[in-house]
Amino acid sequence: MQRTLTRVLLVLLGVVTAATGLWPLLWPLGFYQDFPGFRHGWVSMDGAFDEHLIRDFGALNLALAATLIGAAVIGTTAVARLAAVAALLFAVPHFGYHLGHVGHFATIDQVMILSTLALSVVVPLVVLFVPGRREVRSATP
Repeated sequence: MQRTLTRVLLVLLGVVTAATGLWPLLWPLGFYQDFPGFRHGWVSMDGAFDEHLIRDFGALNLALAATLIGAAVIGTTAVARLAAVAALLFAVPHFGYHLGHVGHFATIDQVMILSTLALSVVVPLVVLFVPGRREVRSATP
């Protein structure tokens, strides 16, 4: 069984991932122009608009969010670890790409981009390595 920490991390990562998925799926041009919403358009500064690609990014984020939140609901350590691996399969290459492609952003944006993407790697790593809770078996049947 999962520890409470594991469930909280899965749900938090799932909710953030769902929000990051809904926006580009429902309003791809707005996501392209305005993400993250409180600074300059990070996506638009990195290349041309491609509605198909942005909608696919949104849909895949929603699928990952469902996996993360579903893992928290199911509650087993094995499913939590599988969800963490799925999150890492997305987060590590995404973080790696941005490590080499932030030079055209202002310093504050570089720090925010890389720190938030680093968190998207660290959180699933924590989930992956938090030991499961031992089930206490009763000595009486």
